[in-house]
Order: sequence, then C-alpha cells, then structure tokens
Amino acid sequence: MPKPVIDYKKCTKCGSCVEVCPVKVFEMEKGKPVVKKPGDCIGCRACEVNCPKGAIEVKD
Repeated sequence: MPKPVIDYKKCTKCGSCVEVCPVKVFEMEKGKPVVKKPGDCIGCRACEVNCPKGAIEVKD
C-alpha cells in the first residue's frame, strides 16, 4: 500500500501537495501540510512530482 511521507526539513509549506492530490490525502494544519488520510493514497505520485523541493516520497 503506498504511503506519502513528508520530509519537513525540505518542506517549504507551499501546499502544492494539498492542491494536486486527487484523493485529498493531505490537509494544511497549523500552516503546514500533513498526511491526514494515508490509507486513501492511490500511489499516483502527483504530490511527489509537483513538490518543488522534493520533500515528499511515496513509499510502497
């Protein structure tokens, strides 16, 4: 099962992952993106591809 992981050392809190995820796995919480529904991830890697800092990795 795919699971997105955010590296907060690289994350700039831009929210691109929240915007591009087709199944709304991410939500902004206290100004930063968090993985709220990891079980809903379909492994499309849109978050990984669109993160400008490479802060997201979808692990299988």
